[in-house]
Amino acid sequence: MRSSGRLLALTSALGILTTSVAMALLVACGGGPRRGPSQYAQKLVILGFDGMDPQLVERWMHEGKLPHLSALAKKGGMFPLATTHSPESPTAWASFATGVNAGKHNIYDFLVRDITTYLPDLGMVKRTPPTFLFNYIPTSKPKLESIRGGTSFWVTAGKAGVQSSVLTVPVTFPPETVPNGEMLAGLPLPDIRGTMGTFSYYATDLSRYEEGNTEMGGILRRLVFEGDVANAELVGPPNPLVRQKIEAIRRKGPTLSDADRAELAELQAIQDVHVPFTIRWDRGAKAATVEIEGESIRLIQGQWSPWIDLTFKINMLVRLHGMAQMLLMNAGNELQLYVSPVNFKPDNPPLPISYPEAFAGELFKRLGYYRTLGWAEATWPLNEDRMDEKTFMDDLFVAFNDRAKVILDRVDAKNWDVLVGVIESTDRVQHMMWRLTDPKHPMYDAKLAAAFGDAIERVYRRADDFVGEVVRRIGPDVAVLVVSDHGFHSWRKAVNLDTWLVQQGYMVLQGQQPGDKKLADLFGGGTFWENVDWSRTRAYAMGIGQIYFNLRGRESKGIVSPGAEAKQLAGELSAKLLTLNDPEDGTPIIRAVYKRDDIYSGGYLQNAAELQVGMNDGYRVSWQTTLGGSPQGIVYPNTKKWSADHGGYDYAITSGVLVSNRPIGTTTPRIIDIAPTVLKYFGVTIPTDIDGKSLF
Repeated sequence: MRSSGRLLALTSALGILTTSVAMALLVACGGGPRRGPSQYAQKLVILGFDGMDPQLVERWMHEGKLPHLSALAKKGGMFPLATTHSPESPTAWASFATGVNAGKHNIYDFLVRDITTYLPDLGMVKRTPPTFLFNYIPTSKPKLESIRGGTSFWVTAGKAGVQSSVLTVPVTFPPETVPNGEMLAGLPLPDIRGTMGTFSYYATDLSRYEEGNTEMGGILRRLVFEGDVANAELVGPPNPLVRQKIEAIRRKGPTLSDADRAELAELQAIQDVHVPFTIRWDRGAKAATVEIEGESIRLIQGQWSPWIDLTFKINMLVRLHGMAQMLLMNAGNELQLYVSPVNFKPDNPPLPISYPEAFAGELFKRLGYYRTLGWAEATWPLNEDRMDEKTFMDDLFVAFNDRAKVILDRVDAKNWDVLVGVIESTDRVQHMMWRLTDPKHPMYDAKLAAAFGDAIERVYRRADDFVGEVVRRIGPDVAVLVVSDHGFHSWRKAVNLDTWLVQQGYMVLQGQQPGDKKLADLFGGGTFWENVDWSRTRAYAMGIGQIYFNLRGRESKGIVSPGAEAKQLAGELSAKLLTLNDPEDGTPIIRAVYKRDDIYSGGYLQNAAELQVGMNDGYRVSWQTTLGGSPQGIVYPNTKKWSADHGGYDYAITSGVLVSNRPIGTTTPRIIDIAPTVLKYFGVTIPTDIDGKSLF
């Protein structure tokens, strides 16, 4: 229950689970090898706080609000930590783990595109679906592989005998084998639907027009009561057989026949597995009883349920197990019920979420319920106005505490030489609450600012307290590095890059403009680029600031010749982009444009976008641009509560932070320097392909 600290708190493990439901029968837990005594006398702790901004850290350290970080810095120092191209979490944390640039580890963005169909997809995991006998009996496991290249420092160190504990570090799903180590996976570990966190919202005051999928990760359902009783369904994972039929149609390309579109719509309508439930409304008491999975749970208005165990029946042989919580938001004149994303259950996940496989379940036995979802905070319901700021903040601290209790459990175990633990609540609170610190933001609200203007500071101070608790438990002589992957910027205005490409003649449209894209299109088998004339399109934008060329010999309908023509196009586009100014006041929107060959090198260079746009503070590519949309208008106010960001900004002004209790040998550390620093600290030979340099 929430009072016991065991509560649940959503563009990219998205779509993963749709290929993996057969794992319910096919995955067996394994214990993994036991570790003997360590051969190393030294220990190292690395605590990561996603998105922690160096300017905020410096300010609050100066004001005496971060005493534990200040104490570390007095022994070693506090520095901006140079991030990656692009300053996105998957890219930066992959470089943190491997010590190499994205050209060597292959993680450029949350999304990648299929060069045959141009369809966007998750940019961190490659999946092969399961097979079934008679379309019923599972005969093979799904295959999940991280597309991340390079070698994690905990693997290299582990082969040399260094014992490690790696906890909820982004880009560690699916979990890899860690020699002499253990791992609890982080982002992009999905929910039961295979997304980054699909919430559900049921209400009597929803109109039929509002029902359906929200833009960024929610399912809205209208409740109709007969007397005091209403029946509803919780949407679960897609049926893998139906999903495979959907994928077969989508692979035909961006332009589908009317027959294909009709079949696609029919399949999408039946693809999801559901769990039914009943709501009994006690209006007088402002309460409701939810009957689900054989349980009867009474909630009063404003109360969270305990974790609810859920079983989704794919067929008579295959079942998936998850867990969720409910919040009765309103039970007065209207009834509003929020249901969290359905997390994997730690002791019975449909896919391995740890190494050894039994590790997640062992944590569950000791600690009770904890969130497994990689994106553990409720950013999406707040962004969609289905949750208020107080509820979001209360839930965010529960998410923080869930991560913290896992890390502290392993700190106390002391069976490690290097411990790496990452908490991402620092990132999520800035995404959602920055608007209340920025009077220039379109979503600034003075009344809300009076109540929640210190929300970011509160989370930083909680992080500082956590650092202090870890140091207290390990003692003052253990080396500690506190790192973040990037900083933050206010996002006041959104920029439609594809619309700009259309206006400049680099992208050509035909036919009618399709409707806005949603995350559900990405994860549910929707269509994209329907109105693009690829025979006349030279460039297209997708992801957070990436511009790809429609290259002949690479893209299936490519028209731009590699070599001189592509080089000329890169120079031309770069120059024009740098002249893009805010029509309202003339402010330059784009600070820098980086060409692929100037910033990346390595075996995965061919997968990088030709151009990486680096925005100025205040501007970010629109949500529609990330999914390849080209709605009307180029620059417009950001009226979403997701009010700050880092992806797509110029990396040179988006550094993370490094706090060390050991002196380092430079004043300009980079995130790619962390991996070789760990290896040198333990006397392990640094591989020759690593781009970073040791800080010690």
